[in-house]
Amino acid sequence: MKKQILAALISTTLLTSSMSYAASVQGQEVASEPSDKEALIGVGSGIVLGAVVGGPVGAIIGAFTGGMIGQSVADDSEIKFQQAQLAQQESEIAMLNQEKQHFESLNEQYVSAQRELEGLKQRQGARLEELALGLNVQFKTGSSEVESHFKEQLNEVADVMAMSPELKLDLTGYADRRGESSYNQALSEQRVAEVRRYLVKQGVNESRLDAKAFGATAPVKDEQSFENDFFDRRVTIKLLPADTAIAAN
Repeated sequence: MKKQILAALISTTLLTSSMSYAASVQGQEVASEPSDKEALIGVGSGIVLGAVVGGPVGAIIGAFTGGMIGQSVADDSEIKFQQAQLAQQESEIAMLNQEKQHFESLNEQYVSAQRELEGLKQRQGARLEELALGLNVQFKTGSSEVESHFKEQLNEVADVMAMSPELKLDLTGYADRRGESSYNQALSEQRVAEVRRYLVKQGVNESRLDAKAFGATAPVKDEQSFENDFFDRRVTIKLLPADTAIAAN
């Protein structure tokens, strides 16, 4: 009975001292670390538990054990806090990786667009050289229909015109020497009209096209033959000087 009373007194004294010390610390520092509080709670709980179980010696051992328990609780809190920070950092890293991939994709698109633009410039330069020398659209005998192969060339011409709004074109129609002159004249006019119509359909303004026809009066070669007749059935497309005014038709 005496041992129990003595143990109770010791535990009460130690607990009171612990609580007084905690109160004084709280007065000096308003905001204390969670680990200190949890350790202090563990010490107090250990004292009471040790005093009840083992008397004064148990109170001392309980205080030590309770301190360890409180520290363990504090460590668990710190681990959880660090885990939360780690999860936040991982989320930020994942977001940065997504942004990096997005920028890399944009850069690839930019490089691809630059290459395509460079290719367009090269094709435009080549087409301008051809137009400066004269580009021919050939026709079958007695026909004014623009064949698909020449439509592809005319599409490129329209692209060049779109990229160079200052350009103007001269369209001149011809026919071979077979048939009557009046028929050949009309056929050459139809051919140049078809080429002009196709270019307008592709977006070239009519005011930038000068069209005329000469029938069979301007053969490519003096000697007439089946092969030479093929080259005579044509519409020639040439660049006009920049200051050339196109007469209204």
